[in-house]
Amino acid sequence: MSPEPKQKPLPGVAAIALYMFLLCLLGLLGVTQSKLPHFVLLFCVAFAAAGQGLFLQKRWGWALSLATVLLSSVYQMWRVVEFHEIPMLGIAIVNLLLFLYLIRPEVRVRMR
Repeated sequence: MSPEPKQKPLPGVAAIALYMFLLCLLGLLGVTQSKLPHFVLLFCVAFAAAGQGLFLQKRWGWALSLATVLLSSVYQMWRVVEFHEIPMLGIAIVNLLLFLYLIRPEVRVRMR
């Protein structure tokens, strides 16, 4: 039995992986400038690992991406409610849309 040929990632999945790396860098920048709490570093590690897993089309990368965008969205909604940071609402909505894209059947099927 021959191994399955490697497929290129879907363009949306590749864009989400790049977004994960961008979130990682922004989190690192925020922590180093003391604008974000230190626990955000955990999110940064998760974002970087999820982006790598999505690029490789791994099931764990897909699952980690789902978890990180959902948890990030919850954190941003908390910041909107607690600190009245209205711009975070837009980012939370983007993360929820990414979550909805990632749970589509054609995306799940491509993950190995």
